[in-house]
Amino acid sequence: MEISLRYVTRFHYQTPVWESQNALRACPRRDGFQRLSDYRLTVDPAAKVMSYWDRWGNQVDLFGVREPHDRLTVTADARVETDPRPEPPAVPVSALTNTAYREPMWSFLQPGPHTRWEQPITDAAEDAVAGVDDVAARVRAVAELVFGSIDYTPGATEIGVSVADVWENRRGVCQDYSHVTIAMLRSLGIGARYVSGYFYAADPAAGDDPAGEEITVQTHAWVSAAIPGWGWWDIDPTNGSPVGERHVVIGHGRDYDDLTPLRGVYFGETDHLLVAGVAMRTGPLAPNAPARLTELQQQQIQQ
Repeated sequence: MEISLRYVTRFHYQTPVWESQNALRACPRRDGFQRLSDYRLTVDPAAKVMSYWDRWGNQVDLFGVREPHDRLTVTADARVETDPRPEPPAVPVSALTNTAYREPMWSFLQPGPHTRWEQPITDAAEDAVAGVDDVAARVRAVAELVFGSIDYTPGATEIGVSVADVWENRRGVCQDYSHVTIAMLRSLGIGARYVSGYFYAADPAAGDDPAGEEITVQTHAWVSAAIPGWGWWDIDPTNGSPVGERHVVIGHGRDYDDLTPLRGVYFGETDHLLVAGVAMRTGPLAPNAPARLTELQQQQIQQ
């Protein structure tokens, strides 16, 4: 499947700032199931862009504006071709204890700020996989548990909420579904990483197919689990299904903190307004996509 993307972030500063420095993660990855045929980054005001690859292999674009400015627009255009992903073979759970598996997975087996599990998380994970001796089947059982237990509720959580709170309140968004799933898998000894990207669906919780229509989405997240002797298998607990052709991978890491889309600082004594969004479709995008952002920014400025 060929998918066109346009990531746009617009800042409007109430009074001019004299400098801003930024790090962007918006370039789709290249892997065995995703080919990147085009990537173009535009910064307004114009800025020199330098790129590097972080420890997880994600492209990071660095740029700074060193002149007074009252607005900043970052636009990243990309086109990718995605392929279906195969199902992993049956692998016995005993393979999870092998040193050859655990040592390379060390970073993806540890609890972290967003994935620190407590007894309720562990108990729920163990109940979900009771009697299941296949690693992939355990991954699927945990993802289905999270999918069926948490209500997709935009605005119910903020970045930094613990998985214990999410599990107790049973509400959240895709980042929360992913962090809870990762915590459960790691508690079972299954290496798991956080994947950031976009999902070509108007409703990420329903997974509906827009059938070629241009839509505006926000960053999506899912989970990649390490199957011993086979490789990484991506599964999306937000909609309870394996990852397919309509998922576009931007990057992966231990949790959300490794994949913040745009991180930066500005120097100036002022507040700012921000709008952001991503346009997607299976054909060329309209020149003004995503058009909804301009309307939202004007509403914010007038307020």
